[in-house]
This record gives sequence, structure tokens and C-alpha cells, in this order.
Amino acid sequence: MTPGAKASGPVPDEHAPTTPDWTCGSCGDEWPCVTKRGRLLNEYQVDRAALSVYLGSCLAAATQDLCHAPVSSLQDRFIGWVPRGRPNG
Repeated sequence: MTPGAKASGPVPDEHAPTTPDWTCGSCGDEWPCVTKRGRLLNEYQVDRAALSVYLGSCLAAATQDLCHAPVSSLQDRFIGWVPRGRPNG
């Protein structure tokens, strides 16, 4: 590896999903975990629509992987926690 280059792979404390069970790769909770939810709200604070699109695509993938889970519980888990309306600011 060249000096200053970073190794590829999971970043510690990234709280990225691990598929096909859709658990958090950092804390092991169901993804998106509480930590990742906060980070996503911060990252997408000015573009909630983009956050909804991103989480909707994750929901679609998770629905395939977690085919025995009730769809309503997956909807709550992936998009039900996103605040409605415009963010304050």
C-alpha cells in the first residue's frame, strides 16, 4: 500500500447495514440503528426527500432479504421514524 493510502473495507463506527439480515455492522441492532438514524437526519437535514428516497431503496432491498418479516414492521423500521414536514431552521 502506498504511504497515506487508506485500506478499503468497513469503517469502524460507521453503523452501516450488514445484509442479508439488515443489522448494524457496528452495534448489532436492527438497521438503521438509533445512532445511524441520528446521523442520517443530520446528513440529510436540508433534503428530507432525498433521505426518504434512500431509505425507500433500502426498504425495497430489505423486503427481498427479509421476505418473512411483516411489510408493515419493515416500513416502520426503515421509514416510519423519519419526521414529517419541513425540518426546523
